[in-house]
Order: sequence, then C-alpha cells, then structure tokens
Amino acid sequence: MKTLKKNFEFKNVLTKGKFYNGKYIELFVLKNKKNNNFIGIAVQKKIAKAVGRNRIKRLIKENYRLLEIEIKEGYDIVILWKKNIHADVASFNIIREDMLKLFERADLYN
Repeated sequence: MKTLKKNFEFKNVLTKGKFYNGKYIELFVLKNKKNNNFIGIAVQKKIAKAVGRNRIKRLIKENYRLLEIEIKEGYDIVILWKKNIHADVASFNIIREDMLKLFERADLYN
C-alpha cells in the first residue's frame, strides 16, 4: 500500500477528484497514470485526541489492506472520517461496510 504524504498531493485529489459520501467516511478518487493505488487518510483534530484519531486511521488502513486485491489499480484515493461523527463510533465492521459501499459506487471494486 503506497501512501499520499504531501499536502499538495492531498489537495490535488480533494480538488480534482470525484467525491463519494458515505455514512461515516468520505471518499475522493482521482485517476493517476501509475500502476499502483496511492491512499491518503485524514481525521480532523476535532474528532478525538491523537489516540482516537490514530485508531480510526489504523482501522481504515486495515480494511483497505484486506480489500486491496479487489480494488482496481491506477487511482489516488483519499479517505476522510466525517466531521460530525465521534471516534467512539468507529469499529472495524462499520468502516468495512461503508468502504465497500463507497468503492462499489465509485466503480473501483471488482
């Protein structure tokens, strides 16, 4: 799993990419000219303290890792945790269901 790290990489996907809205996460997808997917995950500071935010990121990363073989290649993907949903709600299965729906809606899931 390759990651987006730089601020301009995130901004590029957020401004030019297609937006998909889920119950708990928001998905931005932009086609790149590479053979790999690049993933970026962001959780706002308002959601929780560092421990809670990192837990959400770990859950999202693990779900993506398990779904990765089924996802089409050649995309930059940014996943944002929704602003108004507290970190206590986050669970592996909730995130998995939301990610599956969004990837299917974005036509990325085989």
